Amino acid sequence: MKHLDDLSQLSAATAAWRAAGLHVGFVPTMGALHAGHLSLVGAARAACDRVVVSVFLNPTQFGPNEDLDAYPSDLARDRALLEEAGVDALFTTSPSAMYPDGFATWVEVEGLTDRLCGASREGHFRGVTTVVTKLLNLVGPCRAFFGEKDRQQLVVLQRMVADLNLPVEAVGCPIVREPDGLALSSRNAYLDPAERTRALALSQGLRDAQQAFAGGETSGPALEAAVRARLEAAAAELDYVELVDPGNLARLAVAVPGAVLAVAAKVGSTRLIDNHALGQPWR
Repeated sequence: MKHLDDLSQLSAATAAWRAAGLHVGFVPTMGALHAGHLSLVGAARAACDRVVVSVFLNPTQFGPNEDLDAYPSDLARDRALLEEAGVDALFTTSPSAMYPDGFATWVEVEGLTDRLCGASREGHFRGVTTVVTKLLNLVGPCRAFFGEKDRQQLVVLQRMVADLNLPVEAVGCPIVREPDGLALSSRNAYLDPAERTRALALSQGLRDAQQAFAGGETSGPALEAAVRARLEAAAAELDYVELVDPGNLARLAVAVPGAVLAVAAKVGSTRLIDNHALGQPWR
């Protein structure tokens, strides 16, 4: 596995692969890798000839009171996992290389980013869309792979790719969960044992709603209330729970198959997100 830390090295390596007729897949990450990230690598490995993974803790998607300084990091472990997974190139770099002095250009997707996570994380999606655009330009992949746990991010990036005519497919991959249902997240490392148990309220609430939908409940407020009840019982601090259209994230009053129930809440000081497409198999 190549380990590249220079932007021009990355572009040169992937350009050579493309010139040889190889399909390049790309998985952008912020490190602290877990089985969810590795599932994206597996999807890229299955679909592409070469796989690039970036590990870059992007400062521009963190707000002033968020966890940038505390975000977990273990590059040696990440590198070992990626090598074992058959990744062809690991890209790491510094914030100063990605955002040099005088940097003044930002990519913004309007509408999709002003609600759900965007309502409480001002500027977050501007940071995400800008860094992903830069990485896509550097790597030049035919496909880039993103987890459906960050459902809003996936929808935003697919809209960005379409609107800017970027020659890449933004592929969504299924949520990976612990055996007890907790969606995998690098931020799970913040949870102490008691908080880890309370955090199950997110997935349990979604399963309650899924069961209610399977039983004939289609009221959006009623399905949202099923999730809210679990969170209240676990003393989690609700950010939002909303039933939304999977394509445009508009709030729905009535559930239909495929409608997404999305939730964000704090357990202790840790903000967690989860979602489920109603009528789809539970993952």
